[in-house]
This record gives sequence, structure tokens and C-alpha cells, in this order.
Amino acid sequence: MNLQYYYWVFDKIIPDRICDEIKRLGITLEAQLAMTGGFSADSMNQDRMQQLKKKRNSHIVWMDDRWIHNLIQPCVRLANRNAGWNFNWEVSEAPQFTKYIKGQYYGWHTDSFIKPYHNPGAMNHNKIRKLSTILSLCNKSEFEGGELEIDPRQKDPGNKESNGGPLEIKEMDHKGSVVVFPSFIWHRVKPVTKGIRYSVPNWHLGVPWQ
Repeated sequence: MNLQYYYWVFDKIIPDRICDEIKRLGITLEAQLAMTGGFSADSMNQDRMQQLKKKRNSHIVWMDDRWIHNLIQPCVRLANRNAGWNFNWEVSEAPQFTKYIKGQYYGWHTDSFIKPYHNPGAMNHNKIRKLSTILSLCNKSEFEGGELEIDPRQKDPGNKESNGGPLEIKEMDHKGSVVVFPSFIWHRVKPVTKGIRYSVPNWHLGVPWQ
């Protein structure tokens, strides 16, 4: 799909105090999960663990609080219109509090799946991820590395004038910035080399493409 805009950023749109509150909540949930054994690898095959870590290495906690949805969804609606995507979407999945410490990363991937969710009776039944968002909870002064990059992979590799290759989203170095992009866009988080990077990815669903 050819797009005029591959992402849309709202620079520092969420106040610092709100970002700090989300981070406090996420850290609290992470601590609770650790205490209940949620981070234990005992139940997972070690080979499978290593396979997953080749693609992704980070700490995550789900936080399905309505007030967090209320912060993010207006950005989705506005970006969807301003970027000219005009995708039909209906509901949002639970936001995911994500922590990257030194050496952690998320390799190249897309957020969309080949088939719609199949969960009869659930809000995501027969829906697909259409738009993704990431809220930055910290400033670049708090960590090094951890750059968010996207790669549309629709540039002509034979055209040296095409400005192909990954694009770093610099605004995500700012606390409170929100980026919105189609869920089929390739993106990654490069390894963190110092400090801790906190963010909140989220996904917004609609019926399969017509």
C-alpha cells in the first residue's frame, strides 16, 4: 500500500506528570508480576526462550486502564485523519507498559498478523490490528541507544535518489510524544546501551481489509 505518510507524531503531547504517573503504575505492576512468578522462564522451553530473544528482549506489563485509553485514542483519530489513512478502526487492545534496560531491544517486525483474531464473544473477534501507537515515557537524557526506527520498504532500491532505508523518529526522544503508524509498517527498537527506556505501545483494531 502506497502512503503519503508512514507515521504521524504528536511531539510532547502528554504532560510530564501524566507520563510519570503511567510509569509509576507500570513499575508497580511489574513488581507485582515478578512477585507472583510472572517473569519465570521455568514453564517455557529454553530453546523457545532463545528464539524469542533473537527478535525481542524487554520487560512488559499489560495495563488496561480506561484513562490511558482516553489519552491515546484521540491521537489515533487525529493522526488517522491528518495522515489521510482513514482506516476503519473500532477498539483498542490493552496498552503495554514496556521497559528496555541495557542490552535489550526489539528487532524488525510488524504489529499486524496474517489472520484476524478468533476469539468468539471477545471485543477483538474477527478484527485485525490496523494502527499502532507508542507513547514515550522518558527523555533521551535518561537512556542511550533504544532508537525507534521505521522502514517502509517501498522505496526503489535501484534509485539512489529515493531516500530509502530506515527512518529514525527523533521526536520519540521526548517524554510525552506519541507516534501513530499503520500496523503493517516495519519498525524496530535498537538496543539500549545505557539507562532505561520506558514506553507504552498500543494497537487499534478494525474489521479485515475489504
